Amino acid sequence: MLYVGIDLGTSAVKLLLMNEKGEIQKIVSKEYPLYFPHPGWSEQNPEDWYEQSLAGLKELLADCDKSQVAGISFGGQMHGLVILDDKDQVIRPAILWNDGRTTEETDYLNQVIGKEKLSAYTANIAFAGFTAPKILWVKNKEPENFAKIKKIMLPKDYLAYRLTGAFCTDVSDASGMLLFDVKNRCWSKEMMEICSVKEEQLAKIYESYEAVGCVKPEIAKELGISDHVKVAAGAGDNAAAAVGTGTVGDGMCNLSLGTSGTLFISSDKFGVDKNNALHSFAHADGHYHLMGCMLSAASCNKWWMDEIIGTGDYSGEQAKIQKLGENHVFFLPYLMGERSPHNDPAARGTFIGMTMDTTRTDMTQAVLEGVAFALRDSFEVAKSLGIKIERTKICGGGAKSPLWKKMIANIFGIKVDVIESEEGPAMGGAMLAAVACGEYPDVVAAAKSIVKVVDTVEPDPELVEKYNARYEQFRKIYPTVKALFPQIS
Repeated sequence: MLYVGIDLGTSAVKLLLMNEKGEIQKIVSKEYPLYFPHPGWSEQNPEDWYEQSLAGLKELLADCDKSQVAGISFGGQMHGLVILDDKDQVIRPAILWNDGRTTEETDYLNQVIGKEKLSAYTANIAFAGFTAPKILWVKNKEPENFAKIKKIMLPKDYLAYRLTGAFCTDVSDASGMLLFDVKNRCWSKEMMEICSVKEEQLAKIYESYEAVGCVKPEIAKELGISDHVKVAAGAGDNAAAAVGTGTVGDGMCNLSLGTSGTLFISSDKFGVDKNNALHSFAHADGHYHLMGCMLSAASCNKWWMDEIIGTGDYSGEQAKIQKLGENHVFFLPYLMGERSPHNDPAARGTFIGMTMDTTRTDMTQAVLEGVAFALRDSFEVAKSLGIKIERTKICGGGAKSPLWKKMIANIFGIKVDVIESEEGPAMGGAMLAAVACGEYPDVVAAAKSIVKVVDTVEPDPELVEKYNARYEQFRKIYPTVKALFPQIS
């Protein structure tokens, strides 16, 4: 049988076709626009997601035996606010995860409602990118649109709704809304009241591997597939990527070096970091996970290469980097503000430590190391909770760099496992579809069968020691300059 994974990303939708053994048959990608109507705002048109996903499905399935297609599922950009009226029309463009307009609403939730109450209701505090502050923003700034809201959705759930007619979400994506009681896997009545939201405006909640329905007959006909093809709820992009890398079950770790960067630790038990520096979310495997999320990771390197030094030769620039652990230049990778662990939308990218003998290569090295150091900030929080991590999987565009993987291994002081097929959320989505169709009994069994480690990057004790010293210097920079950011942003 064949299974489709749809990764609804920020710049493109990536579609993957997998057989029952986990072998990838084909991958298709379709781009769509991203809009910045005001400084700090970030929006997309949900219709673009649907049109490009449908076009991608047609291309993906063009050459296969369509009678073998059994299931479809998703990984999707999290936190985005999609609102529909009583005629199922999108009311306004979707407000995305990396949108920074909700400072007032986030401050209201954290300071007036209070972090302790938020954590008790949802296991998390408010971050500017979360969905609940966006709902409050619409209520405060666009009351005429707020009054029209019939359905509140997350990005990937809009695709599921268009494909099946099921008004659904999954536990992992719902966890990032600040409307969801993570521990009890249900909507929080207190948060609904705070946000003036009714439960009928929120989707039915499923586990990520549960089928929510089948493809509508008219869409199935257009695609040339059976209208018995099951659609599973899917997962938020990080949880889906974790499934795709086999980061399921207790005590597993995955690092994602995508547009954003994440440290993802799966757990059988529910737990909350007392300072809420890490997110406590439900996982796509039926259990829980802790996650540290930085807003700019591989995108920092892309910015540096494309916009600043103006070259597409990423590997050529990295080949010049020879002396690890000895760089005197540091980079704070906060180009979009920062989430974990600082929760500071005003934070900005910063170079420090340059001298007259600083080279372009030193600066490039500082960008790569700065991202790794910032991810280690979240790793240190996890360690403070008594969590022992000795190895991690790695995924995302940045994971294709041998140098960056070596830096990660030595900055964290742990083994970095490289998997055979690093296709992130799209792979995880296809695996969730396979579980929904009964191909595997559960997500852990699917991961054990499909995910294969092909290489391990080992830390070098001497280099680990050098990087420990550098990290101690790095972690002092943000607290020192923090007060400047609101003045210059």
